[in-house]
Amino acid sequence: MSGQRRSRGLASRFFLAQAIVVAASILAAVVVASLAGPPIFHEHLIMAGHAENSPELFHVEQAYRDTNLIILGVALGTAAVCAAAVTWFFTRRLQRPLIALTRAAQGMARGRYDTRVPALGAGAEVDAVAASFNTMATRLQRTEDTRRRMLSDLAHEMRTPISVLSVYCEALQDGVTHWDDVTGALMTDQLARLIRLVEDIHDVSRAEEGRIELDRAPQPVEDLLHTTVEAHRKAYAAKGVHLVLDVGEPAGVVEIDRQRMGQVLGNLLTNALRHTPPGGTVTVRATARGPQRLALVVADTGDGIPAEHLSQVFERFWRGDTARDRDHGGSGIGLTISRALVEAHGGTLSATSPGPGAGSVFTVELPRPTRHRTREARAAA
Repeated sequence: MSGQRRSRGLASRFFLAQAIVVAASILAAVVVASLAGPPIFHEHLIMAGHAENSPELFHVEQAYRDTNLIILGVALGTAAVCAAAVTWFFTRRLQRPLIALTRAAQGMARGRYDTRVPALGAGAEVDAVAASFNTMATRLQRTEDTRRRMLSDLAHEMRTPISVLSVYCEALQDGVTHWDDVTGALMTDQLARLIRLVEDIHDVSRAEEGRIELDRAPQPVEDLLHTTVEAHRKAYAAKGVHLVLDVGEPAGVVEIDRQRMGQVLGNLLTNALRHTPPGGTVTVRATARGPQRLALVVADTGDGIPAEHLSQVFERFWRGDTARDRDHGGSGIGLTISRALVEAHGGTLSATSPGPGAGSVFTVELPRPTRHRTREARAAA
């Protein structure tokens, strides 16, 4: 039974469906011609002057029945041939794209994430399936690339502190070196580096899975930006980068977790400082996006982002400059955590750039609280 079910392909099912429609149509024609046709034909012959039991009347009615049978037989044969031809034509048109999709899916199952389905030209529905398949394949390939890069980065970043700790432990055991302040500081620094890496991985996992709880409350936008900018002004001055706060008009209030949104803005300012050379400028501003949305913008005049990398800047462990290590290029997950936190607030985080050397702009767009909710929050406070 299972073998018979598998052997019934698209062509046989399509032909069976058409055969059922043809048979039902012919059967209906036979029933109507057999039951309604002869009495009507007989009545008209009587009205034309033929006697009720005349031999002519019998032969005419017999000829009518034979003609009906011949016509219905020819019609049935013609319909069957046409059904077979139409089935063959449309099955061929559908089978080729379906075979292409099947082979592509099998390639994906074997780990060939670069498999794509070309334009099939088999109708809007099949083309939509092919386009969806290609989109899925692109995302899977990107996910696989990120996973491989993540494992490579983890191995690279953990190798150095683990190697240093291993060397010093062996040296202490062999008596080659002795415990002193320098050795203690070095080992503490390497342990802190490992702990920081583990905490970063834990934070990004919690953020992406939506397991971070937010303590939301109405916060003045000007105060939030001013506090964040002042916290980073010393680091900017040390590198010689100008940090500008531009709040031209009252930005109002947003309902956020102040600590988490401060973490987002801090990540954006740290990222901007890292990629802006001395003498450059980083500007922080708030702009209205209609009555329901507010944008917090961090714009720099630094390295810029190539167009092909804009879609990757928020991926885990991605760095535009792969030559940078963790101390100089960051862990590569700050922007990932930032995007997850902004989305947890019901907002969006996006990046734009004219290109390399032309700076970049990161925009946090948040919903404004309704007046009713703002009054309730103030009353509760």
